[in-house]
Amino acid sequence: MTSTSSSPARSVDEALRGRAGHLAMAAFWLVTRALMVFLLVVNLRGTSSVRVEITETYNNWYDVLITGTMPHNDVMWQYPPAAAAIFLSPDLLPFFSYFQAFVALTVVCDALIAVGLVRAARRPDGSKAGAVLWLTTLPLLLSLPFGRYDLQVTLLAVGSLLCLRFRRKLGGVLAGVGALVKVWPLLTLIGTPRGRTTRDAVVAALAASAALLAVLALFFRDTLGFLGNQGNRGIQVESLGGSALMLGKLVGAWSGKIEVRYGAYEYLGPYVSSVALLSVLLTLVGFAWLLLWRVKARRWSTATPLDAALCAILVFTITSRVLSPQYLIWLVGLAAVCLTCRHTTQRPVAWLIVAATALSTIIYPLTYSSQILPGTLFGTLLLCVRNGLLAWAAVLSCVRLWRASVTAPPRPGPTAAPAPPTGTGVPAGVQAVGGRAG
Repeated sequence: MTSTSSSPARSVDEALRGRAGHLAMAAFWLVTRALMVFLLVVNLRGTSSVRVEITETYNNWYDVLITGTMPHNDVMWQYPPAAAAIFLSPDLLPFFSYFQAFVALTVVCDALIAVGLVRAARRPDGSKAGAVLWLTTLPLLLSLPFGRYDLQVTLLAVGSLLCLRFRRKLGGVLAGVGALVKVWPLLTLIGTPRGRTTRDAVVAALAASAALLAVLALFFRDTLGFLGNQGNRGIQVESLGGSALMLGKLVGAWSGKIEVRYGAYEYLGPYVSSVALLSVLLTLVGFAWLLLWRVKARRWSTATPLDAALCAILVFTITSRVLSPQYLIWLVGLAAVCLTCRHTTQRPVAWLIVAATALSTIIYPLTYSSQILPGTLFGTLLLCVRNGLLAWAAVLSCVRLWRASVTAPPRPGPTAAPAPPTGTGVPAGVQAVGGRAG
């Protein structure tokens, strides 16, 4: 079974072996990223509209941040304090405009992720399939990745996961820094093996977060002001709950409306508060399941921390009241990290994420104004299918993670072939929890 599941990764590695393969990947990255930047500058069915986030929202926040205070009076400011460093980072390139510098730094982050994924493929159980997924799937989002700051956050999460195996303290530091930028990178630590690895990573993450928060508190006022801007969020149109309300409106069972709130299009009307509460409850149930998985897990492979991180973010994404299109950047990055290891259980999940990514681009920006906001039949079906794929991916991810690490492996029957003489009684790349996990 192992050889069958890893055969696609091996075929990819064989095709990209050697210097020629690396050159081909570099050329593909250059061409596709140049096209993505071009679409950010030149309007093609709304592709350049995503730049407004940089030229207006981020630039306005920059003007406030340079005065030494967080823009907490802006209801759109809903990010932890270290996000300020991202919005101030264009100062590193003073010879560019704010827009040019921000995009240039975002492209650099994309390149660093690609390099990290290629380097991870050099490990004994590594595969270039992760790098290929990142190179080929991110461009499906057209100009969006370079018009948001989620690539910077994804870099921290990917870096944390790639470091946890051999430099667990550095992995913890990156997760801690990421938590102060956009919270979710801290979930990359949920799958670390119990024992010294978890202790080192968690302590490093907490220490890094505390130190960074102290530094930010010295230079900025109201560093925790963002906390007051989260509680009243409603149901975003693109979320799972939003697609249910859109479907209800299409068939005449719901009579609400759409309004711009907190920088996003949200639903207002009957049952919205109930759907929002249900979303929060589903999130709590999802994370309760993740904690149960961690308590019950008995076997860790080299892929388990990667698989668990993707599973956790999928649960968070699909149950959230907000499902912005840039969330797909996170999922593509974590799916790519999973595919750098041949022992991953998340390969079919990764394919579902690729399909959902392609549909997300059709949703935004290509048909957002013409089909999604008016709630047409096509727009409703499109959104329901995309969210259905993500929900399927989340459930499948949970099932495969549980089976790989919790469910007892079947005992070989009397006619079964003898196990390979590994001396451990578990497949190669798998470690029982009873052993030393360090």
